Amino acid sequence: MGLTSYLERVRTGIWDMPAGYLPADYFQGVVMAGGAAVLLPPQPAEPQTVGSILDGLHALVITGGYDLDPAGYGQRPHPSTDRPRADRDAWEFALLRGALDRGLPVLGICRGAQVLNVALGGTLHQHLPDVLGHDGHRAGNGVFTKLPVRTVAGSRLAALVGESTAALCYHHQAIDKVGEGLVVSARDSDGVVEALELPGDSFVLAVQWHPEQSLDDMRLFAAIVDAARSYATARAERG
Repeated sequence: MGLTSYLERVRTGIWDMPAGYLPADYFQGVVMAGGAAVLLPPQPAEPQTVGSILDGLHALVITGGYDLDPAGYGQRPHPSTDRPRADRDAWEFALLRGALDRGLPVLGICRGAQVLNVALGGTLHQHLPDVLGHDGHRAGNGVFTKLPVRTVAGSRLAALVGESTAALCYHHQAIDKVGEGLVVSARDSDGVVEALELPGDSFVLAVQWHPEQSLDDMRLFAAIVDAARSYATARAERG
């Protein structure tokens, strides 16, 4: 399955250069669940390129990262919003649209949940402390906050993790207006949307938290790997 990745300046040893990279926890989660991971660094989102890549995948994971450009959902940037990464935004939107058109299984993680929401016409709160009055969703300095999250009964997420779960969060933005066709499948105690999904036969689920930070709980990674296997089997049967 394909996992989207960063394209940032990286220093390692004597080298200081732009590089495509992804924290290892993401693809370790896929591999530990029995899948095979392929990294998808940002590149020109030409339809032929996107189509060729998606034709070779059985699932798509849209990973965490920097904030989306708020121009994509009709807002001016908040002072705390990250510098836009237009190349990554365009790449992930194109991959997601192609995946949805194909019925390819999709798992979104943190930024990935926001990509899914904005791609379907939703909007974001650009800075949660302005909304909630506290910064409990992102402590800073790379420290993940453990928050209790309650799932929505009858949702795909509830079937996977039960009525509640302890979510490791590191986000200062969150879902505001929900995108067309999506349903909320989890909220935290502040009422912040912590998961979204697209009803239907295809596996399309996105969480605002970071399951790759707690690989002792493999339920979400196992679910996307299982969905990938089912997709591969169905595609083979269609010939």
